[in-house]
Amino acid sequence: MEISQVILKTKDLESMKEFYTEILAMSLTEHNKDSFQIAVGSSQLKFSSRDVEGDPFYHFAFNIPSNQFKEAKTWIRNKVSLNYEDGEDEAEFSHLPAQSFYFYDPAGNIVEFISRHSIANNKVHPFSPNSIQNISEISLTVEDPIKIGYKLLAIGIKERDNYELSESSLNFMGDNSTGSYLLLIKPGRRWIFSDKISVIHPIYIKVSNNVEIEVNDKNEVVCSQQL
Repeated sequence: MEISQVILKTKDLESMKEFYTEILAMSLTEHNKDSFQIAVGSSQLKFSSRDVEGDPFYHFAFNIPSNQFKEAKTWIRNKVSLNYEDGEDEAEFSHLPAQSFYFYDPAGNIVEFISRHSIANNKVHPFSPNSIQNISEISLTVEDPIKIGYKLLAIGIKERDNYELSESSLNFMGDNSTGSYLLLIKPGRRWIFSDKISVIHPIYIKVSNNVEIEVNDKNEVVCSQQL
């Protein structure tokens, strides 16, 4: 599974556009008065202010080359402050294995850059926005993660390690070979490297094999596959 496109809501459209296209210098692929879209490697990330309510925020991660973690971290620290957890500004996931660092964008989204050492994606050129490979993770907060998890299983999106679906823990729905996951969780969980608690907000996700997942403004979840 690979994540093709994600559409998120924001009320801070102009500051978000400036942050991603000017400060981070990511490529703008589409824009109008209500939205803009950037290239995240082979993925597309779109922010929309249409019919936005409240202050929506999300957690998402970008895959970066496995040999450029330190270089990418230095690159980001020259542009934005990193988030901390227990006095540390990076995380080591020895079971994956992978390393991550986190920061906030202007809308309060928890952005993660993750370097997965199990994926052969080394680069020789200096780190730049063009080094980012794809959207690695996207939060999918729902009222009933077990029910939605079974819907995802039915359309071919499996739990990362074939574990039983959990009501209380993060469910990594996706594919280890590509390092791409939907983070299925219910409201009320604190996202690491932040003080933010998971909340349901509208979201649209398109993944490979023409699978679409949408949470609408009524918190209803629709999972479909276009044949």
